[in-house]
Amino acid sequence: MNRIDQLFQIKQHEILSVYFTAGHPELNSAPVIIKALAEAGVDMIEIGMPFSDPMADGPVIQQSSSKALKNGMSLNLLFEQLKDIRSKVRVPLLLMGYLNPVLQYGMERFCQSCARVGIDGIILPDLPLEVYENEYKPFFIKAGLHNIFLISPQTSEARLQALDNAGSGFLYFVSSSSTTGMKNGFTGEQTAYFEKISRHNLKNHSLIGFGISNHDTFATVCRYASGAIIGSAFVKMLSEVEMTGVVEKIYKFVEPLKGP
Repeated sequence: MNRIDQLFQIKQHEILSVYFTAGHPELNSAPVIIKALAEAGVDMIEIGMPFSDPMADGPVIQQSSSKALKNGMSLNLLFEQLKDIRSKVRVPLLLMGYLNPVLQYGMERFCQSCARVGIDGIILPDLPLEVYENEYKPFFIKAGLHNIFLISPQTSEARLQALDNAGSGFLYFVSSSSTTGMKNGFTGEQTAYFEKISRHNLKNHSLIGFGISNHDTFATVCRYASGAIIGSAFVKMLSEVEMTGVVEKIYKFVEPLKGP
């Protein structure tokens, strides 16, 4: 069974998923970061595939992508770095990035490589639903991969239902119509949006991302969804530490997020 499905079988609330960019802060840091996040108690890990034009990302993740590319990160190298990761961690692992590098790598080959190293799900914000269903869905199914769709406050009711029907694993609810970035709280309009989506009878679980940076914002969105995704705050922390002390810093980052 896919590890995302296994996770939701045993835990439906307060799921903590953390994103980081592969190749940042150092070229070979991804396996160390993944192992430390899993040991610190994170439920799911999203590994960012750096891209030169990350349109959905704010300055923090944009800069991490730029540095990762300058460091020499590529999909070929990432899969090489992840070839033994399943002997070290059991939590669900997802790759998140943009369509262009994946198409250059080859979608069928990409899905095969994901299956080979133990990836459970893919998040490609610029992969349209219709293109996925008409061209790529068989590759995902054959590789046992969940395709995670993003939902924004501008997503219509009809589109939400279509994405829920076509997607699997979970739905990624974007907290606002903006790029990624840290926030200290949510507006009344955002809270109303969270309440609205929580009332839908969706077949998929939901996680909320964009703007979650601490225990308070994590706890707030967990009232309306199965959990939350933290990206920019974690990437910013990685930008400010030396790799020699990164494992300890990751533990200190994750522990207060989960709360007492």
